[in-house]
Amino acid sequence: MAAGLQNHIWNNNLRSIILLALYPLMIAAIVWACTFVIGAAGTGDTGERAAGMANALLYAYWPLIFTVVALWFLIAWFFHGAMIRKLAHSHPVTRKEEPALYNLLENLCIAQGMPMPRLEIIETHARNAFASGIDEKSYCVTVTRGLLNSLTKDEVEAVLAHELTHILNRDVRLLIITVIFTGMIGFAAQIAWSNIRYGMLFSGRNRKNGSGIMVIFAIAAILWLGYLATLFTRFALSRSREYMADAGAVKMTKNPEAMMSALMRIAGRDKIPETTDDIAMMCIENHKPFLGLFATHPPIKSRILAISETTNTPAPDIFSTPPAPTQDRFHVPDGPKNPWLIRERGQRKKSR
Repeated sequence: MAAGLQNHIWNNNLRSIILLALYPLMIAAIVWACTFVIGAAGTGDTGERAAGMANALLYAYWPLIFTVVALWFLIAWFFHGAMIRKLAHSHPVTRKEEPALYNLLENLCIAQGMPMPRLEIIETHARNAFASGIDEKSYCVTVTRGLLNSLTKDEVEAVLAHELTHILNRDVRLLIITVIFTGMIGFAAQIAWSNIRYGMLFSGRNRKNGSGIMVIFAIAAILWLGYLATLFTRFALSRSREYMADAGAVKMTKNPEAMMSALMRIAGRDKIPETTDDIAMMCIENHKPFLGLFATHPPIKSRILAISETTNTPAPDIFSTPPAPTQDRFHVPDGPKNPWLIRERGQRKKSR
């Protein structure tokens, strides 16, 4: 079993390295294409003159481009924790507040010889969890109240091991880097699109603005294509990382049955209200059917079959959802005391 799991991890690591290497090439290609459009507009030529001007512009402005990119990275690097907490509506918990959960995570960390990450909870009935952070000081494991109230102790342990595997393999750091790359290009595309809309308002008064709008439109099109390309690689990277985290969790807990049953209980109940796609992509499950290349997670069925094949463990009935445990449930819910749960319940009543 260990050899099969290790090969699974090595194969996914190789795919992830290849995918991540595409990002710098995409950024370089996007910047050059935008400068080529500017050069073509300035010279009236789409051949060597435009390419030469694009090269000259890129050479002249690369310090400015580098500075903007560096500032973007620094802001995201140092403030990502607070941003994630605000977007996810999570709150930190201590051993005194959640002793069973805290001890379960601590024991896993001791067994792996790793510092314990910060532990946070989202007060929602959804069943999900995710890891975040860029270093030992900022690593964090976040779980939902719904997950704790619906899974057994072994299943919660498997979920925690899944998230710790993301941390051990530096998945969370890679994920934040991909989010920064994607957000940077998406932000630039939005600015270009806003300029197009602004220019169209005044183009009727000044015909000379027409050519300028076309240039901005071409740049916006390039940026949006680049944004879609980074999304494709980001989603593919996320999909491969989920397989690897499942394998790592099984290796850590020696309990493939718990990992498979946890995935089955989470499936279809993973949607966290009032959160963003970036948060959803970090979760153990992000169910969005029929998305194909745009899917951030592989199907639950594929993940369960991968665990079954690599561990030689019979797969459960993947077409049925096991009922929530009654006797060995990790937490026994005693009603929503947190305002997030109360608000979520109120929203459900309104939607009916």
